[in-house]
Amino acid sequence: MTTSNTTFVLGGARSGKSAFAERLALESGLDPVYVATGTAGDDEMHARIAHHRAQRGDRWRTVEEPLRLAEVIARDSGPTRVLLVDCLTLWLSNVMHAQLDPLEQSDRLIVQIQQAGGPLVLVSNEVGLGIVPETPLGRAFRDAQGRLNQRVAAAVANVVFIAAGLPLWLKRVSY
Repeated sequence: MTTSNTTFVLGGARSGKSAFAERLALESGLDPVYVATGTAGDDEMHARIAHHRAQRGDRWRTVEEPLRLAEVIARDSGPTRVLLVDCLTLWLSNVMHAQLDPLEQSDRLIVQIQQAGGPLVLVSNEVGLGIVPETPLGRAFRDAQGRLNQRVAAAVANVVFIAAGLPLWLKRVSY
């Protein structure tokens, strides 16, 4: 089963995927809800989060949730709203650092994506294009992220890869 009103936006770091996803959400004409999975664990992340909030402005409602993403989608998705989840990469990292089972958490997430009450725009990094991580944790994360990205791409109707700010539609039914 695919979710026809959901778009999965993939790309590398600083590829322009978040800006593309934000435009997509705003172009829907629905009330935009920004679901932030990142946490401000240091000064740099505090600054990044503040910059992104200021850049989005007051039009967006923001929900900050580093772990319970499936619950947020179940609770906040609806026909008059578009949820932008930025990003699945930070969410999965949070899951693994909390020592939760990534497969179990991904299963719950996929179910909620498929049952969402309204459109979703999901952002994730494509981490498998770089060098092989040096540490076992790094390799486990890369592998788990690759599996999650494959599962999300299979569960949604629209998948776009962003490189240098340009979209390459890998799968497109509607939006």
